[in-house]
Amino acid sequence: MRVVLFCHSLVSDWNHGNAHFLRGVVAELLDRGHQVDVYEPLDGWSRANLIVDQGPSAIADVHRAFPWLRSTSYDERDLDPIALVDGADLVLVHEWSPPALVAALGRARAECGYRLLFHDTHHRAVTDPESMARYDLSGYDGVLAFGAVLRDLYVERGWAKQAWTWHEAADARTFHPIAGVVRRADLVWVGNWGDGERAAALHELLLQPVRRLGLRAQAYGVGYPPEAQQAFAAAGVRVAGWRANHRVPAAFAAHGVTVHVPRRAYVEALPGIPTIRPFEALACGIPLVSGPWDDAEGLFEPGRDFLVAGDGRAMDRHLDDVLHDPALAASLRDHGLATVRARHTCAHRVDELLAIVASLKPRNRGAGRG
Repeated sequence: MRVVLFCHSLVSDWNHGNAHFLRGVVAELLDRGHQVDVYEPLDGWSRANLIVDQGPSAIADVHRAFPWLRSTSYDERDLDPIALVDGADLVLVHEWSPPALVAALGRARAECGYRLLFHDTHHRAVTDPESMARYDLSGYDGVLAFGAVLRDLYVERGWAKQAWTWHEAADARTFHPIAGVVRRADLVWVGNWGDGERAAALHELLLQPVRRLGLRAQAYGVGYPPEAQQAFAAAGVRVAGWRANHRVPAAFAAHGVTVHVPRRAYVEALPGIPTIRPFEALACGIPLVSGPWDDAEGLFEPGRDFLVAGDGRAMDRHLDDVLHDPALAASLRDHGLATVRARHTCAHRVDELLAIVASLKPRNRGAGRG
């Protein structure tokens, strides 16, 4: 099968966590013998910021880590979508793609006859519905949404004919335990600042517990304004800036515990969606303590895969227990890792994707251009 993927970037994960999952899906499809062509915009903000922040060597580092990774840049001002998708069996369009391109691919399907799915991995359907309503999905087979509540929104609002739940997952090729790494500190936090929507939660569930417990802590991420950097420094947490996603497993291996602080939208309006960070942490075998979120879809076993802290004082207790109780830490590591390996890898998600594609009614391919 020939698969064509349009996304914001496969090369850069600078403030672009969707690249993590998409890389794993592409790798899995290639391993199964499918042909995969990936297209990303020439002027994408993630890659542009990565080069400004880290220099061109960061791109070279990604290609060394993923030698199979190939993507072609397109200029939206001079784009012929049919030329890119002619001969495709399946076209996946990620939700950061330009609305004009999304609509053009829907129109082109009548001529080319491919399966066409829109992929949403963000909270904008709830927090910025006007922007999502701009996408014309009338020519699409449906939507792959990374949570059931988001899936239902697409159908209820008439944005899509049908939709399926397709959670993100860990790329087990990259995210796995690493033995023999010397422990450098107690806690590591990996997360971008974003727009500050979880600033209060970060203070309560990360910075204050670190300060009260006197932990040695390290943070990685981008977009931290000066006031945020000052708050982290005051709590004794060093912000080390961007870290390539394929280098995060080594950071997990060098620390005793990590923390997940869900963004407000996922806590309040999108229950059942953990985002990709917990999948990756559990896949690496690091004990995880999470802020509260509703695992409405039963993805994990809270209390066994990870601990849940309802407030800062509970976070204090959980972090202290994990760091001073080797048996508890080992139990969390083992159980969380087993859950991911059994249910939440990119291989599982590709199985789900292929089953969805197989369920779609056959379409007649047009004359195309070949």
